[in-house]
Amino acid sequence: MTRPGPSAPAPDAPANERRTVPLGRLAKLIRSKNAGPFVLTIDVLFDDPATFRAVADADVLNAAALAPRFGVAAEEVRTYVVPTALALKVSLPRPVPSGALDDGDVFGGQQFAPLVDLPVEIPPDLPLPNEVTA
Repeated sequence: MTRPGPSAPAPDAPANERRTVPLGRLAKLIRSKNAGPFVLTIDVLFDDPATFRAVADADVLNAAALAPRFGVAAEEVRTYVVPTALALKVSLPRPVPSGALDDGDVFGGQQFAPLVDLPVEIPPDLPLPNEVTA
């Protein structure tokens, strides 16, 4: 039995209908940090290959989707798929240089936040992390 929740398909939904789940619910860890004073790197790590593959195949971490979330031009966003690490990575320019007077996050550790609620369409049969089944 699946615990009901916002990501569970409706009982009368077709078996092949995809469901939408926030990236923060699918990833084991989403973190950001500086990659020098002018660039941020964001890592999205997964616990299992099936979840990693579902998110990678959904292609939600692409430059066109991420640029408006971070207020940068799409051509400045770089994305990487790293299957051996079950990771998706993003590099983009910092909003202000690290340590500048108007920098509110000198280490870049809080810049991942716009990705937590990023909607991801996944297959209906993909088990969610921490999902209670019987």
